[in-house]
Amino acid sequence: MTAPRPPVVWRPLTSARHQLAEGARWWEGGLLYVDLLRGDLYRCRGASDGVPEPLLGLGMPLGAVTPVAGSGTEWVVAAGDGIALCATGGRPRWLARPERRTGRAMRMNDGVCDPAGRFWAGSMERGAAAGAGSLYRVDPDGSVHRVLDGLTVPNGPAFTADGTRMYLADSALGTITRHTVDPVTGALTGSEPFAAPAPHEGRPDGMTVDDEGHLWVALWGGGQVRCYSADADVLRTLSVPTPHPSSVAFGGGSMFVTTARHRLERPGPLAGAVLVGATPVSAPPARAFGRVPPV
Repeated sequence: MTAPRPPVVWRPLTSARHQLAEGARWWEGGLLYVDLLRGDLYRCRGASDGVPEPLLGLGMPLGAVTPVAGSGTEWVVAAGDGIALCATGGRPRWLARPERRTGRAMRMNDGVCDPAGRFWAGSMERGAAAGAGSLYRVDPDGSVHRVLDGLTVPNGPAFTADGTRMYLADSALGTITRHTVDPVTGALTGSEPFAAPAPHEGRPDGMTVDDEGHLWVALWGGGQVRCYSADADVLRTLSVPTPHPSSVAFGGGSMFVTTARHRLERPGPLAGAVLVGATPVSAPPARAFGRVPPV
């Protein structure tokens, strides 16, 4: 019989408490994450206590970032109503603003780069109107394509190591869907339901795929992080000491979980913290965006 694994011992990575920390990514020996509603990007070096280093302050909702290949100071950002390039400390240089709509307040949400260097990001209506959101793909030439619509609160996505499968959550519906991806073109060629946690377990939010091909999911409202096999079996569920975990990342022998104070009437002392705990689990670092066109 396999001995039960001990629970992860969580501690706050820094003293900061954010309104809506999101988008945890391990990159170059440190953790990247955003405070989504404030529009800030932070980096923490390693897993030691300290003050998060601010890299961007956009003054608009910042759903996700990915580093630009070959540049330690430039990012692709899903921010405001579109997708842009942005140097550290700079302002957005827009590739496209597809959610600039009349009569409907939209914003970008979570996003990630796939193994081929394409950036994928979702959008949502600020009041989470049903079906108002979309999923966009940014190709290495800088072109932006709407690839899915009819979404409400898209989160993730997360890709397998070969880039042929993409997991996408719709937090409003409480579902995770798995899509088949052409790794050469980025076209979505099929989809299937993957998992739907029970309502009392929380709603799927940020996700990542580890080096064994398992999907890790932050369960917003449930105070949990769950690990699924590629066959959708629940392999492990970890308790988190605050109700709203929002994303999960691995790096340097540690597991990181961002959390939120957002929509908590009485936030506890760890609400909005970035939590860290030791783990043997590993996952690929943040993937960089491919070639960048002149802007």
